[in-house]
Amino acid sequence: MNKTVGIVSLGCAKNQVDAEMLLFTLRERGFTIVNDTAEADAVIVNTCGFIDSAKQESIDEIIELGELKRAGKIKAIIVTGCLAERYQNEITQQLYEIDAAVGIGANSNIADIVEEALCGKRTESFPDKLLLPLEGGRVQSTPPYTAYLKIAEGCDHRCTFCAIPMIRGGFRSRRLESIIEEAKQLAANGVRELNVIAQDTTRYGQDLYGEPSLARLLEELCKIDGLRWIRVLYCYPDSITDELIDVIAREEKIVKYIDLPLQHCNSEILKRMNRRGDRQSLTTLLNKIKDKIPGVILRSTFITGFPGETEEQFEELAQFAKDMNFQRLGCFAYSREEGTPAARLPGQLDDDIKQRRADIIMEHQQNVMANYCEALLGTRLEVLVEGYDRLAECWYGRSYADAPEVDGCVFFTCGENKPKAGDFVTVKITDYLGCDPVGEMI
Repeated sequence: MNKTVGIVSLGCAKNQVDAEMLLFTLRERGFTIVNDTAEADAVIVNTCGFIDSAKQESIDEIIELGELKRAGKIKAIIVTGCLAERYQNEITQQLYEIDAAVGIGANSNIADIVEEALCGKRTESFPDKLLLPLEGGRVQSTPPYTAYLKIAEGCDHRCTFCAIPMIRGGFRSRRLESIIEEAKQLAANGVRELNVIAQDTTRYGQDLYGEPSLARLLEELCKIDGLRWIRVLYCYPDSITDELIDVIAREEKIVKYIDLPLQHCNSEILKRMNRRGDRQSLTTLLNKIKDKIPGVILRSTFITGFPGETEEQFEELAQFAKDMNFQRLGCFAYSREEGTPAARLPGQLDDDIKQRRADIIMEHQQNVMANYCEALLGTRLEVLVEGYDRLAECWYGRSYADAPEVDGCVFFTCGENKPKAGDFVTVKITDYLGCDPVGEMI
């Protein structure tokens, strides 16, 4: 009898790549993959367990699927990913809807686990997280013209606020040859935009080759026929070398967009976060990037309300954000995560203070975005077409300044020559709506 399986993948793009590999393993075993979970015999929830809001989203999804299971629409719920790995001793005790809870080290065995769950066997399996496969086949879940390329797993930085190292383990790079082979296959399948990801992309190769090797990897990726845009995400500031900056500036295929999660600029807060640097060193790095890469889009993330953060330290962060004029910025109230060193620090702040500070920075960011859009008026942008918005009655896509899922869109009208998803077109910007440029295809 044909067995169907669906998957709900939550959290980051790195988790999404894991989900695509799970789907490939299941398909090879003979399962039929369905998009509608209500039509599946078994549903896998590939969870996120990074911060409270992400954990709650995972729990809500499991509970909702439990309703479908009680209604007889699905037979088994399998929970994988970070939440399962992090709370392996508690998850099945608190969420009775679950038929199988497995850690990331069990991903290679997912087909057996699903089979057992469908046969009524309740499974808990948490092998060594280092058994998580770094490479293998994937069932691409993104649109056919864009894909994520995960080049490493885990993290060695041990930031005091972050649970990722205890969930995912230490940093492990993939072999360069394996990455290139996968990228070639993605390009052959129609991928035009490749988004390079890891917990820390700039550390790539340090463990295998004795030195950071992202610049070398990017040069090799640029040689692949069919790829038009290569975007680098999750760049840790300490490992951004002059060589890497030069490669990003020189190679036409690498979009001039750098994602640097800085978290803060105050030296004392950064020290308590177990991160290096200060406002001056970060300012120097960002100015160097701007000087060497004209038109570069800088994205960052900040944390407000870290334990012990004073009003003066917050004001320093807010001024830093204004001075650096990040075109893309996310600011989040500190989430106290059990098991992390920061959770035990004195000076824990009230939630309303943490959120108020985040809101102040994001209110200013709205002005930055409006000014950015204003400066685009009359210019021309290359846009990767993603679809047609029937409500707005126009097309939309992304420019080099817009990473998938985290940034905005460019909306545009066109004449008789209708584009299709995956096309690259030129759009003249004539207006903007909120933080999104609006224009016409030329």
